[in-house]
Amino acid sequence: MSDKKNILVLCTGNSCRSQLLHGYLQQELGDTAAVYSAGVEVHGLNPRAMRVMTEDGVDISHHTSNHVDEYAAVSFDYVLTVCDHANEVCPVFPSTAQKLHHNFPDPAKATGSEEEIMAQFRAVRDQVKAYAHDFVQAQFQTV
Repeated sequence: MSDKKNILVLCTGNSCRSQLLHGYLQQELGDTAAVYSAGVEVHGLNPRAMRVMTEDGVDISHHTSNHVDEYAAVSFDYVLTVCDHANEVCPVFPSTAQKLHHNFPDPAKATGSEEEIMAQFRAVRDQVKAYAHDFVQAQFQTV
């Protein structure tokens, strides 16, 4: 399947924003692409990220938090950074990967009551979902 695209979603800790985008891209693209997510650090999968994705019908509970070095041998077509920190320290990939960047707020830094924190997670989830849809339309639109 040489026409299958490899997509890497990169964030600081691969616990939240990159996991959300990974889930939505996987849902939208199915077998059209292999979606990976990683961090420049590894913080583990955020339970609230799993919860807000489950609310929207996407199961990411099987995802793992991975370090970007684990994918050094993969030839990526797209590298999507979802936070400024990852964009600044993103390693150079020895491929012709198209690098795209969008800084999403970090819901893991939300404060307040549990409901206020979850509202932040939902807001970021919805932004990420819209971004995933726009990316798929722009890059995978078939004529």
